[in-house]
Amino acid sequence: MSQDPPASASLPVVETFHSLQGEGLHAGRSAFFIRLAGCSVGCSWCDTKHSWPAESHPARTLHSIATEAAAAASDGAAFVVITGGEPLHHNLDALAQTLRKICGLPLHLETSGVDPLSGNPDWITLSPKRHAPPRAELLSRCHELKVVVHEPADLLFAEVLSAQAPQAAWLLQPGWESVEGQQLALDAARRDGRWRLSLQSHKWLGVR
Repeated sequence: MSQDPPASASLPVVETFHSLQGEGLHAGRSAFFIRLAGCSVGCSWCDTKHSWPAESHPARTLHSIATEAAAAASDGAAFVVITGGEPLHHNLDALAQTLRKICGLPLHLETSGVDPLSGNPDWITLSPKRHAPPRAELLSRCHELKVVVHEPADLLFAEVLSAQAPQAAWLLQPGWESVEGQQLALDAARRDGRWRLSLQSHKWLGVR
């Protein structure tokens, strides 16, 4: 039996909040979000660049994070989303263990897939990047493959990766405010029924 993490165990956290999942197959569902700090992937279009430097954000104990998640569960949250930054820059085993013990909600992970998998999440959203391809382990275990589209090369990248993730749902998500990406994703989803269009509904609605 694994031992509980020490009470002082902590991770750098950008923010935690209870809202609706805005993207992917679980869009529209009540969720508690844990945004961990730190990312070296460096996407030019990233909308959370403030999360990149881990040292700029306070460390929070795993117990305090899980206790807040439990309160969100009592207020209707259906699952916990661990995101970033790039959450797998951190070993998530202790965080997942603490969340399961105190909160009890399913754990969803949003990752680019550049680091080894940890935390044994119940749902993996893999959002790979052309300039930093994902590990094979993440491709073979993800539940949804969500590729952000800005230009034709992104569609070629999506096709290559989808062949390595036959078990996953395949989603094309236009880059925010990318007119070309929107048209490319629309046309590709219309041409090939294996792909779904994913929109950032929280941005359209103006909610967190």
